[in-house]
Amino acid sequence: MSMSIEQLLNAKFQIRLMDNEMMIEQILEQSVDLQKRKFVFYDTADLSGLCIYTDGLVDIPQVELILKSLIVYGSQLEGTDQIHDIGNMIREQLLFNASLRLVTKVEDGIDGILSGDSLILLDQCSDGILVSTRGWDARSIEEPATEGGIRGPRDGFTESIRTNTSQVRRRIRDPLLRIEAMKIGKKSKTDVNVAYLKGTVKEGLVDEVKSRLEGLAIDAILESGYIEELIKDSPLSPFKTIQSTERPDKVASAILEGRVAIFIDNTPFVLIVPVSFWQYLQAADDYYLNYWNASFFRLLRFFALFISFTLPSVYVMLVSFHQEMIPTDLALSIASGREVVPFPVLLEMLLLEFVFELIREAGLRMPKAIGQAVSIVGTLVIGQAAVQAGLVSPFMVIIVAITGISSFVIPNYEASITIRLLRFPLLIVSGFLGLLGFSAGFLLLLIHLLSIRSFGEPFIGPIIPFHPSELKDFVIRFPWWSMKKRPGFAQGDRDRISEGQMPQPPTTKQQSGQENRSNRKP
Repeated sequence: MSMSIEQLLNAKFQIRLMDNEMMIEQILEQSVDLQKRKFVFYDTADLSGLCIYTDGLVDIPQVELILKSLIVYGSQLEGTDQIHDIGNMIREQLLFNASLRLVTKVEDGIDGILSGDSLILLDQCSDGILVSTRGWDARSIEEPATEGGIRGPRDGFTESIRTNTSQVRRRIRDPLLRIEAMKIGKKSKTDVNVAYLKGTVKEGLVDEVKSRLEGLAIDAILESGYIEELIKDSPLSPFKTIQSTERPDKVASAILEGRVAIFIDNTPFVLIVPVSFWQYLQAADDYYLNYWNASFFRLLRFFALFISFTLPSVYVMLVSFHQEMIPTDLALSIASGREVVPFPVLLEMLLLEFVFELIREAGLRMPKAIGQAVSIVGTLVIGQAAVQAGLVSPFMVIIVAITGISSFVIPNYEASITIRLLRFPLLIVSGFLGLLGFSAGFLLLLIHLLSIRSFGEPFIGPIIPFHPSELKDFVIRFPWWSMKKRPGFAQGDRDRISEGQMPQPPTTKQQSGQENRSNRKP
């Protein structure tokens, strides 16, 4: 009686090798990359075996070494009376692989084969032996493409989950660092790891993260964006309540603060929870530069955020409804530039913003060798031609250019996309209702931000609710010796740096006293 695929997967391995081979063939059928290698033990023809692996996912020299160990040294098992212990004896006496285990269910064996392990099946043995032989080609560690910096580490995550977790292990050598594994996706069975620092992470946060991940019922997870969209708070909000990053130092810093990192196989992006909105304006090298410089650049980013979000709306609002708020000379200059423009100011702004976004997207999707050149040249040519043709005013081109440049200052690319997206509805209500529309749109956005939480934590904290002690790493980055505590949601030992770490150079009197003592004769 034939069995379905589900029944075969839930079955256990049989005593006879032929039965086990038939079950594997019924499940995987004939795939060109599925390799089977039969063998018999040396001088023991009555004891045969089968090695199954997926070509391209295994390290062939490791497979050859395993087969050599079984065939050449298999004579040690000749004449044994404990035929049911063959699996244990092979594991303990013949195979020298660092990672191998016995499996009894067919599903476990299939998962191992499709994950790059080699499955060894033996006649007269109801256990399969899974040997770790993973060795597919992987991209080498390179500098992150989306999060560059002036100072700091140059290594970035890759598509290998174990390479990524090892980079964090190198930075946090604390025995309390925990990395828990699970598989998500009924078809892809993607490896997912949850990393946190035990004793520092907030109680219940890890359970909440694992609960959301385990509740995912989806065919495949091909990138971290799948998980990010399925476990985020406020699923209808355009704001990201989960941070993604390619930088190992940023993930290590987040774990040390009491956050949880989610590693997903086959993607270089690691997810961090919980997060606040202000983290998207913080760059990794803020903590490597002098705190004066870091504070200046961070203030610049906050200013760029405000400009990118409000400048087009404010310009349209003032020109359309509130000309009395514009200085006379500036108002006359704007009016002279718009004298030949046939469109209302709102339509003019929307048209130019749309063209700018179109050129930016085209430059992003084109090959790198020509994408940047096309985007820059296209912007200059189209902008100049539009002004000369009288379709837009010169002042409008300046406003759109400043707005676009300001959006590039935001370190997190996805956060800048959100700001660009929200700029359009605010622009439309400002163009139709003036100051009233601008105020209402801005207020609605603020109310929405107040309602968002990231895994239980306020999205715009520490502003609301207000925590003065956490403002040392907000708009201005205070010196390291003054940031003594971890964020408020961290538990256990919240001390980040000990007292008295501020540098205390010796005074002139102390230096002269030390010199006198060193020059004193014995």
